[in-house]
Amino acid sequence: MWGKLLGTGFGFLFGKWLGAILGFYLGHLFDKSLRQDFDKVGGFQGFLNGDDLSERQALFFSSCFSVMGHIAKSNGRVSEVHIRAATAFMDEMALAGDDRREAQHAFRAGKDADFSIKDSVREVREAFARRYDLLQLFLEIQIQMAFSDGHVSEQEQTLLREVSKYLGISQTQFSFLLKRYQAEFRFRQQRAQWQSQQRHNQGQQRQQRSSSGPAQQSMVSRSEALAVLGLSDGASEKEIKRAYRKLMAQHHPDKLVSQGLPEHMMEVAKRKSQSIQSAYELLKQKRSS
Repeated sequence: MWGKLLGTGFGFLFGKWLGAILGFYLGHLFDKSLRQDFDKVGGFQGFLNGDDLSERQALFFSSCFSVMGHIAKSNGRVSEVHIRAATAFMDEMALAGDDRREAQHAFRAGKDADFSIKDSVREVREAFARRYDLLQLFLEIQIQMAFSDGHVSEQEQTLLREVSKYLGISQTQFSFLLKRYQAEFRFRQQRAQWQSQQRHNQGQQRQQRSSSGPAQQSMVSRSEALAVLGLSDGASEKEIKRAYRKLMAQHHPDKLVSQGLPEHMMEVAKRKSQSIQSAYELLKQKRSS
């Protein structure tokens, strides 16, 4: 705001109304640049709390695994499926040494009877109050854990709704994210089947290259690909492109890391981006076929 005011004032002094217009525009650019730098340190909260990137990354990391552990035990005990899912999640991030032990410790802490999911999640919300995309990714990771056995139980869904509420995410948006992840889960399964079929027929590589597009199209429906983008049948080309761009922007790894996502977790954002990209490419293939 001050950039626009000062720019307009000085512009008017030196160039009357034309100078004022030019000064206003330059002031706007200055304000925008200043705001971006200010947001990177967490706004006023970052200055008041002495917050820095490494501290926020550590909080996101530990809270993410402790809440995962709490959700995994929502049915009374942690199943082997959830343990394998948590281990696979750590493997996906290539966690080793102290980092892996910290993740395991946080996961076990979340299973304790005195663990407060409310306090843990609200602490994350306070630290990332201006980082909506990052808060949404936090919720998506918890949905992924709950869905590791192929479905979300009633107890898990109740906890996920609580996480959503404490993060400040609406229940409408939560339902949208849950439905979209279910589609993403099925989409990955179907792509994995297609890739397995490719490996099985590796003796006919030349024929596979020429027919890989149609082969994948026959195994993954257009409806499934649309659901990955959060769309339903009948979505227009314009709506598909707009949804794709919005989701890619939300899950861009570099942007999320700059906002406080631990670099170890960049693979999570990459994987989601790959699913979104694959669904969009499939829809383009189907449109041109």
